[in-house]
Amino acid sequence: MNIKSILVVVIFLAIANYATAQKEITQKELNQHVGYLASDELKGRKPGTPEHYKAAEYIAQELKKSGLKLLGTKGFQFFEVTSGVELNPNNSLIFNGITYSVKNDFMPLSFSQNGTYEGEVVFAGYGFDINEEKLKWNDYQDIDVKGKWVIVLQGDPEPSNRNSLFIPYSNTRSKTLTAKDKGALGVIFVSGKIHSEKDELTPLDNPRGLSKASLPAFELKREIADKILASKTINEIEAQINSTSKTISFTCNQTLKATVNVDFTKSKAQNVVAFLEGSDAKLKNEIIVIGAHYDHLGMGGFGSGSRTPDTTAVHNGADDNASGVAGIIELAEKIAGNKKQIKRSLLVIAFDAEEMGLLGSKFYTENPLFELSKVKAMLNFDMIGRLDKDTKKLSIGGTGTSPETETLLNSITNPNNLELSFSKEGFGPSDHAAFYANNIPVFFMSSGAHPDYHTPKDDTQYINFDGMKTIGDYSYELLFSLLNRNESLVFQEAGPKTAQSSSRGLKVTLGIMPAFGESKTSGLGVDAVTPGRPAHKAGMLKGDIIVGINGKEVTNVYDYMNRLQALKLGETISVDIIRNNEKMILLIQL
Repeated sequence: MNIKSILVVVIFLAIANYATAQKEITQKELNQHVGYLASDELKGRKPGTPEHYKAAEYIAQELKKSGLKLLGTKGFQFFEVTSGVELNPNNSLIFNGITYSVKNDFMPLSFSQNGTYEGEVVFAGYGFDINEEKLKWNDYQDIDVKGKWVIVLQGDPEPSNRNSLFIPYSNTRSKTLTAKDKGALGVIFVSGKIHSEKDELTPLDNPRGLSKASLPAFELKREIADKILASKTINEIEAQINSTSKTISFTCNQTLKATVNVDFTKSKAQNVVAFLEGSDAKLKNEIIVIGAHYDHLGMGGFGSGSRTPDTTAVHNGADDNASGVAGIIELAEKIAGNKKQIKRSLLVIAFDAEEMGLLGSKFYTENPLFELSKVKAMLNFDMIGRLDKDTKKLSIGGTGTSPETETLLNSITNPNNLELSFSKEGFGPSDHAAFYANNIPVFFMSSGAHPDYHTPKDDTQYINFDGMKTIGDYSYELLFSLLNRNESLVFQEAGPKTAQSSSRGLKVTLGIMPAFGESKTSGLGVDAVTPGRPAHKAGMLKGDIIVGINGKEVTNVYDYMNRLQALKLGETISVDIIRNNEKMILLIQL
């Protein structure tokens, strides 16, 4: 063999070896994907930003390079999200002939209704109307607030009691809803010295799925509130109520005019969707989904979800969730390299707007590119980059969503001795929840949380790439099995299809999964109804829209949660719903 022939053979073998290597999940490629997605250049991948679109484009091109078919519009499934909130220039406050300035003297709340309102002013203590067995408190019992501004104190009379019964009622949303029920024109929140020593106005909150209230609400500096009250100062009233545990309410005999304007900014969000058709004539019509969200918190800041809200810095999100995205890119690449061996089809989705309330996965399941009945399992990868080097613990949620799941997981080749930790519940705080709500078996893969979660310290340098490869190799074996087993998994319910309340939260639940995303209609959409729970027994169905409870209006998820606060176990309530554009009333025993 001459030298030229030898060179040809060597080059051919090198190309073949490279192609084979490309089929494997490698630390080098995992590092490449995480390194780019979590780079400072992408500024935290906040939905609606140019950097966020770069991340989406990168993911789409990587999947295309591996041989997958990009679906939608060049791989993108677009939808709209509320990505920010800002003050409109038209905000003003006039009292006693003096015009006060926004930001310095008053600040609208993010959920405030917009408009110009003028009316008399009354003071209503902490703004409570509570009628519980262990707590009875009504700041409205001796005053008429209909068509009037209501000034209420921030917080509650037991600020040092972490187990206070007031806690569920002390947030601004709850107090605004109570004022609305009493017929108030609007709500003015003021902080006493005990609640806020410096009396700082709260910046506009990042919306993250926020919906507006049906009346104006703003914070006011207590120096100005003192001028309106005239007879007593806010600090004096706060101290008196807290020390005596007695309500104080009175008419101020003053008139106030306010123009409140808060604008929500809309942004284009996009799931990245790619497809690989299976080789079996029959089974290729069945689909296995692998997914991971690629958005993060941007530069952080107040209301972003950052655990360091006072710090404005790139929240790189290396583990949350560049790691999960890197995982599905590598899994897709390896599966595509062995596509002749897979029977079922593979759908890869990089979800957007997960941090805003699982909006991307919710949008996909409501607007699927294939019938959801064809999806036989969904694997969700969220934070797989911090595998503990000693315990090697891999948490897998959703193991109860099919009777075969745990047996399957234990049968998978596990050469690196991962310690598998199973959780049966199908619901969880990530994108698999939307698929579980649609009766699809789910697997929630995660190496667990850590102190750097949702902080600027979640960076690439702390990622355990060897651990990521270990999780990837195990997940490949699982995915390969799901794509090729003769029978698809059988779905079974594993826990409620909604989040459970804490001991400091709701006393009762209806047993539904609320629609947490933005709604085009007033009311609360029902995403799922848990069998055997009160709503199911009363005949509520997925797709119903709750518009009232006990004759009181429900316009969004915040109204719904606050209405539930006032209900009691064993009580029978009426729930107004809209089904197929017709209004119905269900009687539900709690």
